[in-house]
Amino acid sequence: MSKYVNPFTDIGFKIIFGQPASKNLLITLLNELLAGEHHITELTFLDKEDHADNVSDKGIIYDLYCRTASGEYIIVEMQNRWHSNFLDRTLYYVCRAVSRQIESPSSKEVPVPEDSMTAREPLVSYGKQYRLPTIYGIFLMNFKEENLEAKFRTDTVLSDRDTGKIVNPHLRQIYLQFPYFTKDLSDCHTLYDKLIYALKNMSNWNRMPDALKEQVFEHLARLAAVADLSEENRIAYDKALDRYRVNQIVEEDERRKNEEMRRKAAEEGLKEGMKAGLEKGVKKGRLEGIKEGIKEGMKEGMKEGLEKGEQKKQIEIARKMREDGISIDTIIKYTGLQSSDIENL
Repeated sequence: MSKYVNPFTDIGFKIIFGQPASKNLLITLLNELLAGEHHITELTFLDKEDHADNVSDKGIIYDLYCRTASGEYIIVEMQNRWHSNFLDRTLYYVCRAVSRQIESPSSKEVPVPEDSMTAREPLVSYGKQYRLPTIYGIFLMNFKEENLEAKFRTDTVLSDRDTGKIVNPHLRQIYLQFPYFTKDLSDCHTLYDKLIYALKNMSNWNRMPDALKEQVFEHLARLAAVADLSEENRIAYDKALDRYRVNQIVEEDERRKNEEMRRKAAEEGLKEGMKAGLEKGVKKGRLEGIKEGIKEGMKEGMKEGLEKGEQKKQIEIARKMREDGISIDTIIKYTGLQSSDIENL
């Protein structure tokens, strides 16, 4: 077992970044992420639960929700596994944080006599009550999101579509897809790269690498040491780690099944293509025609065979995934089948 907690588990992430003792480490990470844009000197952890207005709605719970000394709000989320509509959920989280700033206005009305017919005007002008602080949503993702570019970091802003000029700077989202971070430690020359490298790999270490000499990594090692966890946190972490490993096994099995299905489909397609090519070539009646017919037939036959094989493969994958208890949303993502097709298996 690693000496350090796995930051891609819920409890591991909160042990590293969600304690009062974690504040300086979190500030360092955020300042590296926002370098050149904003510098944080102090922050306050806020209530992570956003209670819904509707009693039938459970509301949302952020992993981390904090406010900087200069008034910006920051949401930090760690998401270990893909789920449908992930980007919509992150937008909703940020928008809820924005709306909370308006729902509790600080303005007060000017007192007037009860018998006065004068309409009451707010002390703060209509426009000023909508002045917002910047809301940052930072999402650490241990998976690849197909609706984002195939790269580690994606920054989103509200900007003009044609010119790219930022229209409103108060809503910012940063997505970090860790599978795309492939640097070796020898290639990490900035504190930013080193922090990302440590977060991605520390669950496999028994000691911090010598190359990570900065004081922040000594602090990280102390916070994340499994041996120093309280009994309550250790029990919670062990359960979270078991769930994490089970998820990894399920995803690896799915990947292997998909690869095997693709291989078999390709073999079947090749056989059907060769057969169709020979038939077309014989019909042309000439040696040259046979060669050309084989070439065209193989191309068409392979395409047809691959399509048939792919369809058979996806149905078989869906059937096995259903037997393993995988959710319909996940099956749709990996097979491309319709929900009605999956339910009728």
